[in-house]
Amino acid sequence: MADIGRQIYTAFIEADRYMLYLNGLKATLQLSLGGVFIGLSLGLLLALMRLTKARPLSALSGAYIDIIRGTPMVVQLLVFYFVIFGSVRSTSPNFKVMVGAIAFGCNSAAYVAEIIRAGILSIDSGQAEAGRSLGLSGAQCMRFIVLPQAVKNVIPALGNELITLIKETSIFGYIGGVDLAKAGEQIRTKTFIPFVPLFGVALIYYLVVKALTYLLRLLERRLRAGDNR
Repeated sequence: MADIGRQIYTAFIEADRYMLYLNGLKATLQLSLGGVFIGLSLGLLLALMRLTKARPLSALSGAYIDIIRGTPMVVQLLVFYFVIFGSVRSTSPNFKVMVGAIAFGCNSAAYVAEIIRAGILSIDSGQAEAGRSLGLSGAQCMRFIVLPQAVKNVIPALGNELITLIKETSIFGYIGGVDLAKAGEQIRTKTFIPFVPLFGVALIYYLVVKALTYLLRLLERRLRAGDNR
């Protein structure tokens, strides 16, 4: 027990190493929030493009989704950093976080697009027809009738995608960024303690996911309560 206590002290307290965890968690949350914003925005656009009758737009969206879903996330992250942003010379951690958020967001968008598309297709087409009979345009029917119902239906799937995105940010270290996972690896290397730092990182990820799951359940309950009124 004394040895475990010493390891915990060395991995978390000594030399203010807890700050490495906190800074790593901050980077992880920044990556996740940026990725979610880009993923939802681009995913919605891709879903609408996929459903449009304009074949070039539908084909472009389908090709993007197919390529992104068919290649590893780590490869996409490396392409964004070393190829797309390769000409930008910056050693700023904020720059790496920005590139990482864009890469994770563009990856998530492909999955979000399919989730939203499935949600839209699950809505009875008669509702859109009823909206048109009331004088609404196709775009207005989509915005005010179809999309609100589709989003409610896919909240659980979108929540799962968000949780997956948070865990996927653990590969951020491949481009030299220091997120939560990388912070744990650095502490493990400095202290030569293999178990405690990695267990601490896993615990923090778990707590973040549990907190997010709780918030998503509250959102689902509120939406269901609104439907029952």
